[in-house]
Amino acid sequence: MTGAQASLWALVVAPAVVGAALLLGPRGRTERLAPVLGVGTAALAAVLAVVVALARPSVAVPFVAGADLGLGVDGLAAVVAPTVAVVAALVLLAGAADVGESRARFHGFMLVFVSAALLTVTATTLPALLLAWEVMGATSYALIGFAWRDDRRVGSGLTAFVTTRAADLGLYVAAAAALAGGAGLGLDALASAAPGWRDVLAAGVLVAALGKAAQLVLAFWLSRAMDGPSPVSALLHSAAMVAMGGYLLLRLSPLLQATSWAGPAAAWAGALTTVALGVVAVGQRDLKQLLAASTSAQLGYVVMAGGLGSVPAGTAHLVAHAATKAALFLAAGAWLAALGTKQLAGLRGTVGGWPVLRVAATVALLALAGAPPLSLWATKDLVLAAALQQSPALYAVGLLGAAAAAAYAGSVLRVLWAPVDTADRRRARAHRGEEETPRAVVPGALTAAVVVLAVGATTLGAVAVPAVAGALAGTVGGEVAHPSGLELAGSAALVLVVAAAVWRRPLPQPAWARSWLGLEAAAQAVLVRPTIAVAGVLDRVDGRITRGVGGIARGVVAVAGGAAATDDAVLGGAVTRAARGTGMLGRGAAGADDRWVHGSVLALARRVRRAGALARRPQTGQLHQYYVQAVALVAVGVVLLVVVR
Repeated sequence: MTGAQASLWALVVAPAVVGAALLLGPRGRTERLAPVLGVGTAALAAVLAVVVALARPSVAVPFVAGADLGLGVDGLAAVVAPTVAVVAALVLLAGAADVGESRARFHGFMLVFVSAALLTVTATTLPALLLAWEVMGATSYALIGFAWRDDRRVGSGLTAFVTTRAADLGLYVAAAAALAGGAGLGLDALASAAPGWRDVLAAGVLVAALGKAAQLVLAFWLSRAMDGPSPVSALLHSAAMVAMGGYLLLRLSPLLQATSWAGPAAAWAGALTTVALGVVAVGQRDLKQLLAASTSAQLGYVVMAGGLGSVPAGTAHLVAHAATKAALFLAAGAWLAALGTKQLAGLRGTVGGWPVLRVAATVALLALAGAPPLSLWATKDLVLAAALQQSPALYAVGLLGAAAAAAYAGSVLRVLWAPVDTADRRRARAHRGEEETPRAVVPGALTAAVVVLAVGATTLGAVAVPAVAGALAGTVGGEVAHPSGLELAGSAALVLVVAAAVWRRPLPQPAWARSWLGLEAAAQAVLVRPTIAVAGVLDRVDGRITRGVGGIARGVVAVAGGAAATDDAVLGGAVTRAARGTGMLGRGAAGADDRWVHGSVLALARRVRRAGALARRPQTGQLHQYYVQAVALVAVGVVLLVVVR
């Protein structure tokens, strides 16, 4: 094994091992060491990610019969893996300063979560991808429901887990179709599956990716995920979990393009999500809810790029969005801890006490709005240029999503910087401390992490330069459609006009937008309640079957009882009487044996003993007596001889 291959293994194994040790180790010591081990391991992963991005190693080991667990770093993984690791390190640094209770559990689950995300990025076979996908979903449940004593938070984690888990079944369908279609389980070979099976395979991948990326009707789980700690939201919504749904479509873009329908379906799903969830974001009064809806909307551009086959554009947008959204979620968490609220009305006019944090958040919000020359302006237009080449209608919908982004980012900028009056201050004071006990302090490490991420949100706009975009295309593959100067100017003007309009007059916040278009209620009505009703019917049917089976069982028991009584009365009695007769015969035989056989043997033995005693009498041991006996015996013999003759 080479050093680069060892680094690749260490990249995914080290966070998992340290995370497991923190979760399973003794509470006292691990609580003290958790922040150091968490941040240190994440920093090590960031270094290893850079090493493997430069070396591009690949490894494979047997995993299940006929399938390997394969890892590898190609151009796409070389861009995304360092992004995931660096963002994770900064988020854990902020979490070390922000999370004061159950630190071992927090850092342990976060490290296992990071390991699963890195395994997703580097997976080259479906077994490796499925393993990563499952672990990522399970740890997201634990992290969203981190405050396990709160029933709502645990329920939110369960909602997120069940929703994404249902969509994840698509990957298992895809794996079955890959085997049936003769493509094998290597990700690079999936596009070569037989035509019919290839369509099934693409459908399974599309469902799993759209569920994880919180697109369209599956987006509501992202709202419930906001009940987790702010550092969890910062990582889950930026570089891991949600981003991995978009990443999967970029990774398997050749499969989507190999069908006649999957690519356009993904592109339109992403475009419609940018608009629908952009409208949802505009309607939010809670900062974290607004950022969550904007995550779905911005990931829509990554999904669009995957469907269009524009992998470099989607990769650039994914990376830029990761830095931008991590900065904003950490800032929201910092204000929540300091002021005890994340309601926009409660933040208005109150965040000026932390000027560095406010400026850094402002830069990230401008990037989120798509303001030039910041990162998401450039990356979004790369995706839109690819859309324009294939469908002007798709381009128009994507551009409408960009206008929505300017609107929801502009509404937060207005909260941070617009002048306030006495009524605004009164409303802000009323919200203070309504969600948490305010600490009135923002840790320096948290502010530093936000600043670094905001710098990334600014400088990653360099991909707009054609030379850099071309280099990225050579790195990750795929075509880059560069936007024209008119397109860039038009999108910039659109952003500035919308942001100015929102600054001048706040947009309405209808209840249907605040409730995420009623998606969760619809899911409850269409899926959950019918499922519960069907389960109730099945339970009643099962009860009837159980009662019927119970009646049959009682009849069988009664028959068995009667048979047992008959057996005791007839067979058992006969056997008992036969046993008594046999016993009497045995005792009679024993008596006869003792009286006759045994007595005769004893009498014979007594007679033999007396004969022996008589035979021993002449044996005195004196020689002259033996001579006399011999003479007498000879004399008797002579007499007998004479008489007989």
